Amino acid sequence: MNRLSAMEAFVIVCDSASFSGAARQLRIGQPAVSKAIAQLEEYLGVRLLMRSTHGLTPTESGQRFYEHAKHAIDSAEEAVVAARGAGAALSGRLRVSAAVTFARLHLMPHLPAFLDAHPLLDVDLLLDDRNVDLIEAGIDVALRMGKLADSSLTARRIGKGRRLVLGTPAYFHKAGVPTSPMDLVTHQAIIYDQRGGGEAWTFRQGAAEASITIRGRVRSTAAEGIREAVLSDLGFAITTEWMFARELDSGEVSEVLEEWSLPPIDLWAVFPTGRQVSAKARTFASFMESRMFKGDEIDCAALADA
Repeated sequence: MNRLSAMEAFVIVCDSASFSGAARQLRIGQPAVSKAIAQLEEYLGVRLLMRSTHGLTPTESGQRFYEHAKHAIDSAEEAVVAARGAGAALSGRLRVSAAVTFARLHLMPHLPAFLDAHPLLDVDLLLDDRNVDLIEAGIDVALRMGKLADSSLTARRIGKGRRLVLGTPAYFHKAGVPTSPMDLVTHQAIIYDQRGGGEAWTFRQGAAEASITIRGRVRSTAAEGIREAVLSDLGFAITTEWMFARELDSGEVSEVLEEWSLPPIDLWAVFPTGRQVSAKARTFASFMESRMFKGDEIDCAALADA
């Protein structure tokens, strides 16, 4: 490795707190990463890393070097993009984090167009319904829904979607079609057991408000489980429009209580705190926003056709 590559390896080692994590991100062997750091330490004449119960942590000298190295790498990338102009080709790797079902339904179908537009760019997808540590995982940009738990995150809202009450026609034929939010208390709910889901909901209709607690025999920590449970006629779900865009369009599921509204859900592009947002991350966020949204609302026709 040259010194610039070794600096990049060191930054990734610090971010992931391990040689093995850095090796996976760099797609090289762990011995090569260890050797690069050792050569960097020899060149600088200082120890940069030390092992602890939390993994690898930078020394005082290593922390100072990390801050300058990270800034230098980000600045170099931005300088290349600026020098090449607005039409410059993005290159390298882009690490994206997103929820599993959202990525399967609405990220993957658009990925070919993004890769075609940027032939020198590779995309690594880390898919998990839980929020991952962006710094530790080396994420450039994450797509997250709902309220952001960490107010210090660098983020911008790229859209807003509706929450709906929906189920299959077969389920509502068997259980009855609810005509008010209170009717849902007697129905079987499929409950999403993650942030943005749960049992307590407040409906609004004009000045009227109805707060209910739903109950059900089926709960899931993954959105994919919610989808399959609903499509298996096990009950209704309070969920986002994007999760069932195709099925709503085809009539495989039906929305009920249309005259009542639920709090909408925001979609955010989230970037690692303390780092300059890369051109690659900004471009990806803008691409997803343009593909999926019209103004501030989710373009459900685009989602259904994706």
